[in-house]
Amino acid sequence: MDITSAEWWLSLLNIIFIDLVLAGDNAIVIALAARNLPADKQKKAIIWGTVGAITIRILATLLVVRLLDLPWLHLAGGLLLIWIAFKLLVQEDQHDDIKAGTTLWQAIRTIIIADAAMGIDNVIAVAGAASGHMMLVVIGLIISVPVVVWGSTLFIKLVNRFNWILYIGGAVLAFTAAKMITGEKAKVLDLKSFFESHNTLYWIFIIIVIALVLVSGYVVNKRKQEKQSHAAS
Repeated sequence: MDITSAEWWLSLLNIIFIDLVLAGDNAIVIALAARNLPADKQKKAIIWGTVGAITIRILATLLVVRLLDLPWLHLAGGLLLIWIAFKLLVQEDQHDDIKAGTTLWQAIRTIIIADAAMGIDNVIAVAGAASGHMMLVVIGLIISVPVVVWGSTLFIKLVNRFNWILYIGGAVLAFTAAKMITGEKAKVLDLKSFFESHNTLYWIFIIIVIALVLVSGYVVNKRKQEKQSHAAS
């Protein structure tokens, strides 16, 4: 994939959007970890904690990109990303276990450790969207630094106001998951060769995966709303 090609730039935009969609948890972790610090130290904790977290994330993503050359990992990563996309839509993650630091170093350490533990979704998604291109991974994740620090809080506000934005994010993750699955080239299950020779089936499969994630997420959210309304009444 050439840097001057439209495919390269579309992949980069996909990575940036994935970072934005999945940055909400990072914003919450940062806010919780730094909430007990004085105002002058909060900015330092946010900056250095985010730098440390992004550095670890870049290294982890580069490792995953390399591992995707192994048989079955495209399929496994794609299936995991489908689950991640679904969980994004139903929003069941809790952050009650994030302890606020009382010193600058404690806050930085909490941000880095919590992000590493929670960042597997971002790592898998970005590795899949990069399609094995290291430069895309590094550029995309470097761009995600300001996205995580500043953009994620704005995105959370937009999602709270316009819930349909979350479904766009779920569709992007589902699309990336479907592409990962169709890239599986294990000898006994060479999906890559099959879908390359059946382009129509390739797009049908991608549409089915996206529809499956969006519909299942919508149904679960609808049931949750009905239960909440019944409990309230």
